[in-house]
Amino acid sequence: MAKLTLSVDSRVVSRAKQYAKQRGVSVSKVVEGYLAAIAEPPPPATGPTPILRSLRGILKKADIGDYRKHLASKYR
Repeated sequence: MAKLTLSVDSRVVSRAKQYAKQRGVSVSKVVEGYLAAIAEPPPPATGPTPILRSLRGILKKADIGDYRKHLASKYR
């Protein structure tokens, strides 16, 4: 296991110690868990969200030309 020296505001350290104590772990374990979490690549998406699934296919009859005309008039 490697050692790491950090410079942290004393108020943050105090709150971190309280947080760790409430959970029955050391501050080192809290920091290790955080660093492990941010070092991991995000999990792959499992598919569209429920909201996106509910919208799928809603614009099948939409005309891209009409949309472009709308944007052109909107941003004149």
